[in-house]
Amino acid sequence: MNRQSQPVKLIGIAGPSCSGKTELARWLSARTGARVLNLDHYYLDLSHLPMEVREKTNFDEPHIVDHDAILEHARALASGQPIHAPHYSFETHSRTPGDDIIQPGTCVIMEGLFALYWPELRDLLSLKLYVEAPEAVCLERRLYRDIRERARTPESVKWQFETSVLPGARTFIYPCQDFADLSLSGTDPIERSGERVLEFLATNE
Repeated sequence: MNRQSQPVKLIGIAGPSCSGKTELARWLSARTGARVLNLDHYYLDLSHLPMEVREKTNFDEPHIVDHDAILEHARALASGQPIHAPHYSFETHSRTPGDDIIQPGTCVIMEGLFALYWPELRDLLSLKLYVEAPEAVCLERRLYRDIRERARTPESVKWQFETSVLPGARTFIYPCQDFADLSLSGTDPIERSGERVLEFLATNE
């Protein structure tokens, strides 16, 4: 059997910013061998804009993500074809040189804010997961991450959270929970959430 004819399961993990999506994706990857495709790296390249404009861009609305590229890559992975996933810098809000070759194997985890947002993408997913967490917890985690990893100030993180992250989550992300096959708490121990997913997969083969 050639690679193109092998069935590939796509698992989508959605949820608000810093709810615990990435931690769950990594946990599942470590135990199943599935590759992880981070949909955050499909943000549109803003290198043609002045930095002050980039910094004021709303990154919590679906139109700022390259939906066409995500869908093209998801279809390729589902058919067993490798893809070249882009790299994105959250410090400069631009694409960076190089890419990651994702070989699909039997399963690929697609993780990101909008993983369950587009109907065309949902139709390709074998399992749809949603990770939720209280807004206060998400803000605390986002402060920790963005200050250390994305060169942000506490003031800028809080301003962005109040002006775009929360409104975007309430408008575009929270409703996606209705499409999930399984909803998980991002404040539960990761082992508990991960085992729930593995049990769900085992009983829905």
